[in-house]
Amino acid sequence: MVTRWTLGCDAADPQRMAAFWVEALGYVPEPGYEDPDGASIVDPDGRGPAIAFLRVPEAESAKNRMHIDIRTAGEPPWDPAERERLIRRKAASLVSAGATIVREQFYDGRFGHIVMLDPEGNEFCVA
Repeated sequence: MVTRWTLGCDAADPQRMAAFWVEALGYVPEPGYEDPDGASIVDPDGRGPAIAFLRVPEAESAKNRMHIDIRTAGEPPWDPAERERLIRRKAASLVSAGATIVREQFYDGRFGHIVMLDPEGNEFCVA
């Protein structure tokens, strides 16, 4: 039996973070969830976990130890050129939504993924 779970995240501005991750993941605001100090988003197909954002007073102070990898290229096997194109396109759209590119990661000279920061400085990857 699968256990349903929610990824809980601290945020200075929960609504802004929820809006960013709605754009990044294709999620939707959780119906019926209304809290001025929080926000929650869900997978509209009900497959992925919910993600909740709770207002906290302190800012991100160190590298987060857990992060989201957005697998925009789908499942293997991949055409390497098409996979890289899809990743770069998603990264560009997330920059427009408020993210920052940190670096591109290569493995043995081959493109791997893009490391990014969300609007509040939390690291995530587009792969």
